[in-house]
Amino acid sequence: MKRRDFLRTGIGAGLLSGALPLFGGLESVNGSPAMAEYDLAAVRGGSGGDMFDRAIEAIGGIGKYVKKGQTVVVKPNIGWDAPPERAANTNPEVVARIIQRCKEAGASEVYVFDNTCNKWDRCYKNSGIEAAVKAAGGKMVPGNTESFYKEVDIPQGVSLKKAKVHKMILESDVFINVPVMKHHSSTRISLAMKNLMGVVWDRKFYHSNDLHQCIADFCTFRKPDLNIIDGYNMMTKNGPRGVSVADVTNLKALIAGRDIVAVDAASTKMFGLEPSEIGHIKIAHDMHLGNMNLEELSISKQKMA
Repeated sequence: MKRRDFLRTGIGAGLLSGALPLFGGLESVNGSPAMAEYDLAAVRGGSGGDMFDRAIEAIGGIGKYVKKGQTVVVKPNIGWDAPPERAANTNPEVVARIIQRCKEAGASEVYVFDNTCNKWDRCYKNSGIEAAVKAAGGKMVPGNTESFYKEVDIPQGVSLKKAKVHKMILESDVFINVPVMKHHSSTRISLAMKNLMGVVWDRKFYHSNDLHQCIADFCTFRKPDLNIIDGYNMMTKNGPRGVSVADVTNLKALIAGRDIVAVDAASTKMFGLEPSEIGHIKIAHDMHLGNMNLEELSISKQKMA
């Protein structure tokens, strides 16, 4: 994408000019007083793991989402054979910290997988996620063959009426969605809802049957219990895979919440865009799958030293 086209989309314009506000447009949203527990948390300025700890505390603590003896499935973006600094995949440190906190909360097992775009074993290894998961006590699960998926009905879907879904999503007690914050050539941005394309087998159907509608439709079947959007490094152009580290800005941001529409809406602000400009966010909001009107939510905005 040429620089003038990149600017015209609105994505990253503030980043390129150096004028992006600390919370990417969230400063003007919500004037709620300090609360014991927030709908969303937006944290800037720390390491990936430390920002997660701050965010999860603001939205109720890990014990609100994970109970003793439960099985947890964590779904990062591991779609690309690229190193962590390229931001094509989720930050391994964020994934590892989530697993650690789930285990501390009493999770019996924490599984991690993705239906990758590049060769699955190279994605798992070269993303740094496989090593991080094992070190944290989690288990990597393949997603590379159709036998791992089971067909389900999606009766409330408009375009997506059936899908083959990874068995870990169907069998685990808790589903934690951990996308990386990045540009995408087909949907403008790739965040929490878009990351769920990695739990189904046939993604080609989405692309040929109203991509934005299908992304929203899947949320009528299964929404994650918790969404953690990793913006430690953010890919601002040439997504979803990226070309080089020149596509990446070290944003040092993380957004967390249960409402998948709301976390996507808040993250959209980091790109200098409005939630209503992103097709699947607007559709999901209109389908009452979540709330993109951030002014109606309580948001904890924290800056780490």
